[in-house]
Amino acid sequence: MPEDNKVFLDYDQAALDAAYHQAAYAPNREQLQARQAWLSRAARARLGAPERAAYGEAAIEQLDIYRTRAERAPIFMLIHGGAWRAGRAENYAAPAELFVAAGVHYVVPDFSWVQDVGGSLFVMADQVRRAIAWVSRNAAHFGGDPSRLYVAGQSSGGHLAAVALTTDWPQLFDLPADLIKGGMCISGMYDLAPVRLSARSQYVKFDDETVAELSPIRHLDRLHAPLLVAYGTLETPEFQRQNRDFAAAVAAAGKPVRLLVGEHCNHFELPETLANPYGLVGRAALELMGLAPGSLR
Repeated sequence: MPEDNKVFLDYDQAALDAAYHQAAYAPNREQLQARQAWLSRAARARLGAPERAAYGEAAIEQLDIYRTRAERAPIFMLIHGGAWRAGRAENYAAPAELFVAAGVHYVVPDFSWVQDVGGSLFVMADQVRRAIAWVSRNAAHFGGDPSRLYVAGQSSGGHLAAVALTTDWPQLFDLPADLIKGGMCISGMYDLAPVRLSARSQYVKFDDETVAELSPIRHLDRLHAPLLVAYGTLETPEFQRQNRDFAAAVAAAGKPVRLLVGEHCNHFELPETLANPYGLVGRAALELMGLAPGSLR
């Protein structure tokens, strides 16, 4: 294509917009999202309603805790996706059974949608950080072990999880630098510069400060946890590149990282494997915590 039509790499504007819009590459998106909600309702019916706790003063600043029976148990927190503008914790309950059965507390926080906070990702990042800090400080109240706290996220939640993993916890929260003992970033975005050039800038306020401060790939010096990065081969080319490049940058920084590739999985199919102890992401999550499918109890 003519050089002057390029917006980023070899993309013109329409191609870049499509590369950051999942519907263009996942025609079964609505079906999979409906199934996710159904699977979550089924999981809650079997496990019972989660404990609901507030980590902040705003009405949305609450989180769901699915408790295991073990005391001083590890904690696995999932930061949900939704393009920063959708998603609720109740629809991410499906993996709870895997973790509860493995002797792990499963926690999913709610947080604001970007369109409700003036387009600011800083508000969302602050909420996610405060939710993690609250879980660490209050773990004993629900039988959790704050020294075994793991954080994962998918899609825009993968971005926010990576922000949390590259947070200066001592300076911002007076918490240990290695507060998070392991991270899992599923199909996230880690360099916001190209995202800023896409149609997502219509609802996200991508200013210079946001790109500089909330691009996790630029702050790997703050990463203190072993990391799993995952993507599917049927995702958009930009989501595939972002995850490959992030994993490569972490490795180049000398930090422990493992790249998982979900063959024949699109953006909404890959996270379904988190609910399966033998699925690509579910098995990896257990291994990250030093568990394995055979150790389920």
